[in-house]
Amino acid sequence: MPARALAPPLLAMLATLTACTTPPEVDPRYRPSASALEIIAVLERHVPDDTYRFAPARDFTDRNVYRSSLLRLENLEQIHAPALRAGHLDGAIAFAKARAFERLRAFDLAAEAYRIAAEREASLRSEALRSADLCGDLHAATDATSPLEPVDLTEGPPGLLAIPSPEVALDGFEARVARLEELARTADGTHHAYVVAEEIERVDLQRARYFATLRSVLPDGDVRAIGEFQRVALQHSRSKLAARHLLSLADLYVDLALEYVEQRPPEGLRFDPGEFRDLVDSGARIYEMVAARDGTTEKLEAQRRLEAFLAFALSVDRDRFTP
Repeated sequence: MPARALAPPLLAMLATLTACTTPPEVDPRYRPSASALEIIAVLERHVPDDTYRFAPARDFTDRNVYRSSLLRLENLEQIHAPALRAGHLDGAIAFAKARAFERLRAFDLAAEAYRIAAEREASLRSEALRSADLCGDLHAATDATSPLEPVDLTEGPPGLLAIPSPEVALDGFEARVARLEELARTADGTHHAYVVAEEIERVDLQRARYFATLRSVLPDGDVRAIGEFQRVALQHSRSKLAARHLLSLADLYVDLALEYVEQRPPEGLRFDPGEFRDLVDSGARIYEMVAARDGTTEKLEAQRRLEAFLAFALSVDRDRFTP
C-alpha cells in the first residue's frame, strides 16, 4: 500500500488520541487565586484568632495563613495590575495587607497600609485609623534597641561597646512592658489584644535571656537567671509557648549542672553531692512536666533531653551522691 494511503488513517488516529488526552489537573497548592476577595475572605476568617494561646492557623498549603495571604495579595497585584488599575479594591486590599502585616510583626508597614485603606475606602476609615494608631504605637514600643545588643559608651571612633548595666536594662524592660500594658488596655476586646500580649511575652523573654547571658558576672547571677525564667513560665503559662519556656528553664538547670561538675570535679573534695542532686532533680522534674504534655512537639524534645541529662548525671561518681 502506498505511503500516502497510510497518512489519513494515521492522522485520524493521532487526532483521536489527542482529543482523548486531557491535561493533568493543577495541584491546588500551585493554582493561582481566583480573586482578591477569595484571599481576603480566608484572611478575615482568621483575624479574630487568639495567636497568643494558639499557633497561627495554616492554610491548605500548610503555611502560615497570614504570610501566605500577604504573598498571594502581592502576587495578585502584580499579575492583575491592569484589571486593578481602576482602584475599586485598593482600600480592601490595603486593609487586608495591614491585617497580615500586624500578625507578622511589621507594625510600621501595617500602620502605613491602614492609612492607605482609610483614604481609599470610607466604610473602613474608622477601624483603619484606630488600627493605624495602635500599630504605630506598637512599632514605637517594640522598635527600641534590645538591652542584649551592645551600645557605644564612648564618643568618637573606635568607641567602646558594652552591654547596659542590669539597672539600666531592667528600667528599659519595665518601661517597655508598662507601655505595652497601656496599649493592652486600649486594645481590650479586639484582636489586637492578642498581638500586644505576644509582644509583652517577647519582652519578658528578652529580660530573662539578658540575665542568663550575664549570670556569670553578676552577683547571684545563677539565682537571678533561674528566677527570671521561672517568672516567664508563670506569667505566660497560658501561652502557646508555655512548654518552650519550661524547656528553657530546664536547659538552664542542665547548664548549671554541667558547669558545677566542671568547676568541682566529682573526685575532688569541693564536690557537694546534695547541691548537684538539687540541680539534677530540678531540671529532671521540669523535663518530666513537659514530657507529660500530649500533642506538642516539645514533648519529644523533653523526653530526649531528659534521657541525655539523666545519662550525664549517672556518669558522675555515684559514691558522691551519698552525703
